[in-house]
Amino acid sequence: MLLDCLNWRVQNEIDKILSKPIIPLDLYRGVRDSQLIGLSGYSREGLPVFAIGVGHSTFDKASVHYYVQSHIQINEYRDRIILPSASKKHGRPITTCVKVLDMTGLKLSALNQIKLLTIISSIDDLNYPEKTNTYYIVNAPYIFSGCWKVVKPLLQERTRKKVQVLQGCGRDELLKIMDYASLPHFCRKEGSGSSKHSGSGSENCYSLDHSFHQELYDYIKEQSRKIEAMEPIKQGSFHVEFREPAAEEEADIAKTIESEIHKFENNHANVD
Repeated sequence: MLLDCLNWRVQNEIDKILSKPIIPLDLYRGVRDSQLIGLSGYSREGLPVFAIGVGHSTFDKASVHYYVQSHIQINEYRDRIILPSASKKHGRPITTCVKVLDMTGLKLSALNQIKLLTIISSIDDLNYPEKTNTYYIVNAPYIFSGCWKVVKPLLQERTRKKVQVLQGCGRDELLKIMDYASLPHFCRKEGSGSSKHSGSGSENCYSLDHSFHQELYDYIKEQSRKIEAMEPIKQGSFHVEFREPAAEEEADIAKTIESEIHKFENNHANVD
């Protein structure tokens, strides 16, 4: 697995990916507005807290390659900058993060994104393993039950043990491991709320105007300037090789999830 990962990094020049900005800026803003992820703060143990807007991520503003590039850049920035900085601050190795997944707005239409989500998940499993300490699921609508029933058996046991489904926005439980200032914006009020639009740019960690994304993008532009004299910046995505799920595999997962959701809806109707 290690050799495969090293070969993947060499073949795709992953060491250079933090010097490849997504340009123009309007395109990158579109990526950020449709691939909702950001750093909201740190746990009391010093672990970075990443917020992910699963329900409202549409992945419809750019090609698959731009979303894959952006995802890998955040992974690399986490591993090269965020985690070493946290380790230095706390005087001990910090090698994992916490992820809070907001399911607000999750709909059956999310099945259209199975291909991209499978690609991203595969990249993480093969090349960035054991980087997440705990996954917290919040604001889960009833449709999540059907999705989770299908997805759960596909996960490795060690990953399943890391997943905790919290009630409502999860604020009270999350405050046990982090301060209020580090709570993702969608966890600061009881009850489900829109993870995509709530909060100003400075509070909404998904926004390109948030300090995390400003620092990340500035870092990437600075790295690109260092090599620009030798290799001018080109528009276009940074292509990374990845295994695409077979059409049959993708369709089977979508059908199974849809079937489970319909079963849940029928059972719920019978109870009512």
